[in-house]
Amino acid sequence: MGRNDRKRRTPLATKAIAASAALALGGGGLLWAQMNASAHESTSSGQNQTKAAAAAAQVATIACPDVGQQLTSVPQKARQGVATELANLDKQITEAYARLASTRQAQANDASFVQNAIVGPLKEKRAATIDRIRIDIQRVGGTVNATALKQLAACTTQNATNTTTAGRGGGKNNGGGKNNNGGQNNGGQNTAAPSASASASAAPPANNGGQAGNGPVAADFVDITKVANNVLAKPQNSGQASTGSFTTKCGVNANKNHNTDNVIVAPGVTNGAHHEHDYVGNQKVNAFSTNDSLLAAPSSCQNQSDLSSYYWPVVRVQDGSQEFDANADGGGKEGNVGKILTAAQAQIKYVGSPASKVVAMPQFLRIITGDAKTLTNGLANANAHWSCTGFEDKVQLTEQYPICPQGSQVVRTFAFQSCWDGVNIDSANHRTHVAFADPASGVCGNGFKAIPQLTMRLVYNITPPTLQADGTVKNAYAVDGFPEQLHKPSTDHDDFISVTKNNLAAKIANCVNSGKKCQ
Repeated sequence: MGRNDRKRRTPLATKAIAASAALALGGGGLLWAQMNASAHESTSSGQNQTKAAAAAAQVATIACPDVGQQLTSVPQKARQGVATELANLDKQITEAYARLASTRQAQANDASFVQNAIVGPLKEKRAATIDRIRIDIQRVGGTVNATALKQLAACTTQNATNTTTAGRGGGKNNGGGKNNNGGQNNGGQNTAAPSASASASAAPPANNGGQAGNGPVAADFVDITKVANNVLAKPQNSGQASTGSFTTKCGVNANKNHNTDNVIVAPGVTNGAHHEHDYVGNQKVNAFSTNDSLLAAPSSCQNQSDLSSYYWPVVRVQDGSQEFDANADGGGKEGNVGKILTAAQAQIKYVGSPASKVVAMPQFLRIITGDAKTLTNGLANANAHWSCTGFEDKVQLTEQYPICPQGSQVVRTFAFQSCWDGVNIDSANHRTHVAFADPASGVCGNGFKAIPQLTMRLVYNITPPTLQADGTVKNAYAVDGFPEQLHKPSTDHDDFISVTKNNLAAKIANCVNSGKKCQ
């Protein structure tokens, strides 16, 4: 997965604060408190503190194969059972990460502790769960490579020295366009420090602005004014291009409609996402939503025929605020801490194809763009785009959060897959039924059909973060995520379920094909 494909270090990078790596080592406010306390159990000497810090510097997180991405063919009758077991795998990783974060003293005292007490037992739990997945598939007549599936049980650990480079899957980094489903780079520029290989000689201070201990770190931020331009030209329109657009106004989630479910990947499982989502559009989306309940729900969109669900991970500023979920699953208990920010603007627009006309989206089509697990999966499916107002046409970032200049706002943008297989509204791994068009020509391959491309642009008012001498980041902000993913910028992702009434899907396609700008 390219985990050792590191960026070259620049002179600026070598001046990084060594303690920044330590920020990636905890797992939630309560967990960090436990870890900090355990590191000071012995007051007779400073040796235990030193040993604990050294142990903490060795292992930052747990990396497990993403079983769900390997399951490209699951019979429909088995999908609910498989989805439940996949959610169990996520829960097991979360629990193992929590144990990793709260046992630094034990790790310092026993070099084999992580393997024997965390990684080994995790493998056993995963093996049993993966075998239940095999049984679920085979019970309804499906086929599965049991040997290959079994090999996905074992997990590894990632060191603090490579958490910002771990999982970099070939190709170019730190940019905006597509690399497979990920980003272009910024011409090899590396204007911010990688995670320090640190001697983590000092643990993060107790008053660190609310950071939970599992990121982000100093290396996850970059002054956007120091990043080289990296936005590539779009494909030229052909004579058959669909040049129109359709904008739907659905608000910014000012009513704070949140939950930590994900009905696409974990139907029927509470806290299946392990992080908070903002919801606009359909207002009754949770783990137990059905197509019928979605059709019967109210919408935040001005066009009440648009019942689609648009949802994305919240952004938080780690200012020490105690949000409503500070002690809840998916929130503070899993390292997602600080004040949840409501976007100042949220633009949702459907656009056309530079190569052809589009067909209407099918009812209940589900699309996930980006990957919430890029730290351990690599960047093959990354589709994060971070920038600042005034810079969007020049710079798009995938692996770093931007520090915007005065008067500029942080921007997240998403461009969803715009090619559909023409048959399925979802797939076993929630990816193979849709695809990105060829970045050079805009043509859909493999017999896929062009559909209106869903795009989103979210704008936030965020006080620019500053890097502190002790390795912390003052006013750090980050996207919510799975705790073991360390709040990396590349884990940003977006979810969509197409639900329309009164022939709206056809109206959107017709508008896009006619070259009009509609709303």
